[in-house]
Amino acid sequence: MKFGLFGGSFDPVHIGHLLVAQAAVEELGLDKLFFIPAAQSPFKPDSRPASASVRLQLLRLALAGKANCEIDAQEIRRGGVSYTVDTLRDYAKKFPGAKLFWLIGTDHVAKLNEWREPDELARLAEFVVIPRPGETPADFPAPFRGLALKGFQLAVSSLQIRARLKAGLPIEPLVPSAVAEAVRNNRLYL
Repeated sequence: MKFGLFGGSFDPVHIGHLLVAQAAVEELGLDKLFFIPAAQSPFKPDSRPASASVRLQLLRLALAGKANCEIDAQEIRRGGVSYTVDTLRDYAKKFPGAKLFWLIGTDHVAKLNEWREPDELARLAEFVVIPRPGETPADFPAPFRGLALKGFQLAVSSLQIRARLKAGLPIEPLVPSAVAEAVRNNRLYL
């Protein structure tokens, strides 16, 4: 079995996340891709994402009907700062013998050895870079191994979407229509 693990704040989930998921499933031959929303990112200690319930609701809407994608809320249930090594250990225990791929942004590659327990991370999973347009994937530092998705590069970010909402600008087609409707109806990110 091959599983992709896609961690992040997903604040909110957007079309770029969905394109990354599709590329990962196709290019890596994944049996399943798990979206794993963080309770609190260790890389954004001062950032307070939208509530877990809001982010989970938007992920459910975005992933409706996608049989090869699933939401895993374990980091939210654990609470506090989310560490990749804890999540990878859980997957290795639940799915012994499965090949695990952890998806990361290009900006995180050079800092992998600063992550909690880097040797254990490198042992548990292969890392897959999600390049943004114009970015060249960096080489993985030892002991990490990995590859880059070819994917569907799209320069869109959750930060950009939140800024558009605060400015009163539309977010379609940067998010799935069901997500845009939920954001609008619940007056989120204003």
